[in-house]
Amino acid sequence: MDRGSPVTRRVLEVFAASAVALATQACATTGQAMLGPDDPREFVYVASQGAATATILDARDGSFVETLDFEALGYGANARPHDVLADPDGGHWYVSLIGAGRVLRIDAYHRVIDEAAFEAAGMLALDPNSEWLYVGRSMAAVNPPHWIGLLRRSTMGLSQVDVFIPRPHALAVDPRGSRVFSGSLAENRMAVAPVASEDVELVDFPGAHQMIVQFAVSPDGQWLVGGGQMTGDLLVWGLGGDEPELVETVRIGGQPWHPTFTRDGSELWIPNLTANTVTVVETSSWRVVDTVTHPALVEPHGSAVSNDGRTMFVSARNTAGTYGTGAPGTVVAIDVASRTVRWVAEVGAYAAGIDVRVRP
Repeated sequence: MDRGSPVTRRVLEVFAASAVALATQACATTGQAMLGPDDPREFVYVASQGAATATILDARDGSFVETLDFEALGYGANARPHDVLADPDGGHWYVSLIGAGRVLRIDAYHRVIDEAAFEAAGMLALDPNSEWLYVGRSMAAVNPPHWIGLLRRSTMGLSQVDVFIPRPHALAVDPRGSRVFSGSLAENRMAVAPVASEDVELVDFPGAHQMIVQFAVSPDGQWLVGGGQMTGDLLVWGLGGDEPELVETVRIGGQPWHPTFTRDGSELWIPNLTANTVTVVETSSWRVVDTVTHPALVEPHGSAVSNDGRTMFVSARNTAGTYGTGAPGTVVAIDVASRTVRWVAEVGAYAAGIDVRVRP
């Protein structure tokens, strides 16, 4: 079956709308009983690229809520779910599937209700002030198209934004909803455009080849940061002018991966993929103030902060099985104030993208 055809997409919508279909699709999930949309708990969503699954955890204690099996849902054993992102109101969440070439929209009952075809789907970035969801390309794509996806979340209708940079990967939207930033893995260049616009401006930055993995924008929209896989540097751009201005370069080391600002913007937390640590940077001075270590932080990949700002959640790949039995991916919940680990949850292999939301 061609899952990307218009006919198939409409079938999926009808499928999801019926009570019979919802009960059928429940067979592709495991864990606790299905939860209704009135459950107010805060959930952690994590994609396990090596297991073709996504796991939902209770943010309070790391207990399992549910696991979606994308192979059982028809996307194949090589679906390779990479990034995950939830709507601001927690009503829906999204997963990019590298191997299946899809972005999925999943409802509050954790059932797939729609999808969009997208070659080598990688990073996701959401504009909190509109319906728009951006999609970048996976690192695994050697020569993907020089455009990123723009999805209308309510319909999953896809438009393209030509960014004119090779291997567009790093991706972020200004929380004020003004601009989107797309970074190249192949050169020191980013594309900047107003949200939902094709008016793209290219911005170069000097120095050695950085290979920026992922961007993050500060909560007040004043700073854009990105970690260089090749150099181990954290690059900081000021966003006060018409285009991003490189203002700081902070030595981090260990391949800085997916950074996250604390809720108040006073700190930036950065998983270091090859150092098996998480670096904490003070944003008032842009200096390293702490390093978090733990046996479960093996190849830390993604990060996300709780709604109250007290906990940072970090996903870790653990591909060699250094931690646990059978090489599980992990999610590590870290107290932001004390830097101590609150809990560790073992999830599917190669835990990658992670997000957290309070359900409506």
